[in-house]
Amino acid sequence: MRLLLRRVRVFVDGRLSEPQDVYVREGLVAAVGRDLLPEAGTEEVLFSEEVWAMPGWLDVGAQVGEPGYEHREDLQSAARAAAAGGFTALAPFPNTLPVVDNKGAVNFVLHKTAKEPVHFYPIGALSAGAAGKDLAELYDMHSAGAVAFSDGNQPVQDAGLLLRALQYVQAFNGLVMDWPFHQSLAAGGQMHEGVVSTRLGLRGIAPLAEEVAVQRSLSLLEYTGGRLHLHLLSSAKSVALVRAAKAAGLPVTASAAVLNLCFTDEQLDDFNSLWKVLPPLRDEYHRQALLEGMADGTLDFLCSNHTPWNVEAKQVELPYAEAGAIGLETAFSLCRTYLADALPPERLVEKWALAPRRILGLPIPEIRVGASAELALFAPDREWTPTAEQLYSRSANTPLLGECLRGQPLGIISRGQAVWR
Repeated sequence: MRLLLRRVRVFVDGRLSEPQDVYVREGLVAAVGRDLLPEAGTEEVLFSEEVWAMPGWLDVGAQVGEPGYEHREDLQSAARAAAAGGFTALAPFPNTLPVVDNKGAVNFVLHKTAKEPVHFYPIGALSAGAAGKDLAELYDMHSAGAVAFSDGNQPVQDAGLLLRALQYVQAFNGLVMDWPFHQSLAAGGQMHEGVVSTRLGLRGIAPLAEEVAVQRSLSLLEYTGGRLHLHLLSSAKSVALVRAAKAAGLPVTASAAVLNLCFTDEQLDDFNSLWKVLPPLRDEYHRQALLEGMADGTLDFLCSNHTPWNVEAKQVELPYAEAGAIGLETAFSLCRTYLADALPPERLVEKWALAPRRILGLPIPEIRVGASAELALFAPDREWTPTAEQLYSRSANTPLLGECLRGQPLGIISRGQAVWR
């Protein structure tokens, strides 16, 4: 493949350059500069609007469905959706059927996606079958290529299990990922517990259900050592607890879903089940705390919380609907539409491309001569309106259908392939 990108603003040395050209040849960045001359057989792409060329984004914790839930999302459709969103890499959760809890399952994901333009970095289950009882084959999965360990959308309730995992992975510097969610404290909850849930007559999920689990996990980390990542924080106190833990020197990192930074529980005022997600959208006080945590580095990175569901699981009354929304294809647009001031280009790159790879111990792509080409292209000011027909995911459970959004991913260049939206 020989491809010449004309007049793009390239992210180098921590900032966006003035418009210049990027020449990609046989999977490598061959040249970066002004008015580059193409070689024979080169495809030229000229952009008339402002376009950003950034290191390809990485999403942590997406649900991919295959094997077992291919009707919601399979590996190929997840790769297409990721590419359409500007992601060159996914670290998917292990909640498939069977669960990714052994080296064979890790090898299946790696082998099945080896020719996709999007890199897949499997997260192995923390416990056998993600059942929260016995430790899974952590070392074998690590040796096979698992980049972290988590029970994904099955939050660990057994403190002893989490303690043993934090101790065990220290032998190979493994990373434990925990979604802090105390299920018995949240039982039956449909949304954030507050004024809106009271007005709607819906049982709420108190921030306490998260905060108790955060405190538990931090106390275990202080006792055991190791490396811990707290995923999908949504509460102001959770952010404060992690901030204090970092200040005390604990080896903890944290992340949040972009929807929780953009919206509040007011979105559920009309009982629209598409806004039912976990962790739930909370009120403005908690949203502002998340924004502050992102700004000061308490929240290391953002994620799409991509959770596909078939129509029958979402188009029902809100109390009976499953929680979750897809998000790979709209993550950039949410950041540009609702978070442009909080997420200038350099922070976008940090929170979506650099920090997740540092935490997972993965190579960080660079747009420089001689480097492997792993980059994403974005039109930051283009307006578009997502429709179900436009989506590459097998599921369409997003509340953003029909909404006019600012900023659109154009495609990715990765693994010697150019994939356009």
